[in-house]
Amino acid sequence: MLERIRTACARVAERARYVRVASDVEDYLATFDRSTLSSPRYDTELHFRGDPEATVAFVLVCDTINFGSGYFPALQLPPGTSGYAAVTGALTRWFETAGPPLPEALMGFDALTVAELLGQDLGHPLRSELMHLYAEALSELGAYVTARFGGRFEAMVAAASHSAERLAALLTEMPFFRDVWPYDALEVPLYKRAQITASDLALALDGESYGAFTDLDRLTVFADNVVPHVLRADGVLEYAPALARRIDAGERIDAGSPEEIEVRAVALHAVERLTAAARRRGWRVCAREFDVALWERGQRPPYRDRPAHLTLTTAY
Repeated sequence: MLERIRTACARVAERARYVRVASDVEDYLATFDRSTLSSPRYDTELHFRGDPEATVAFVLVCDTINFGSGYFPALQLPPGTSGYAAVTGALTRWFETAGPPLPEALMGFDALTVAELLGQDLGHPLRSELMHLYAEALSELGAYVTARFGGRFEAMVAAASHSAERLAALLTEMPFFRDVWPYDALEVPLYKRAQITASDLALALDGESYGAFTDLDRLTVFADNVVPHVLRADGVLEYAPALARRIDAGERIDAGSPEEIEVRAVALHAVERLTAAARRRGWRVCAREFDVALWERGQRPPYRDRPAHLTLTTAY
């Protein structure tokens, strides 16, 4: 799976019409602090952490609905709060007060249930659409874990036998995790949320128990809208003028359009090149660690003061 992702994204980069790698990634390495790259952390102020089984349940539920960035402008948010922080914070409070839900319970979730859980209402069309998608995704997770793993979240993780790649493959048996797109004659898998689930489990459990994976270093960057945004702002990626104008104006980019696929795939390929360059210099680093560094940059000025691309999608 992971090699298919890398190969497909390299081919997209070769023939891309709207996005290109514009700078020498060797030079870009100088903008990173080598000493902190390999130290990603789990933010317990925002994310729930309990015993291993409860933590597994939280990460699986959280990453099942870890999408909707294109819908976030329609959410009801406290000033200064991001959509991701609002959704994740609400899930954390739910787990802290009620404990992990049974997978069978998730099967009964509807849009109103999810909206109340997340402090939203269904009064805006996009907000309502996202709550319906969240409910469908959670119901799908509950049905899958109940049917395949005896109603135990941790049993699905155990079935991956400490392989992040195998866990990602199990997750992609659910339609909401199937992040695969046609591009010209290519099939382009990106699997952002399937991959990040293993990474999040490793962080949440300090690499132990259900968070002990032997192949985390083989994961690709988690292609969303933040990583390419940071790479563009830093001059690594260059967009065609018409695409750049649309993004800067806050226009939506259609999910699965050539432009949107190129933004994500070329960003992933650029980080592959960056990782390879770092390893040639003797850095013990992987794409997952660059992802964390790039995502954290994207939460700070000046990156957050410019718009990233907006797409209505369940991929990110």
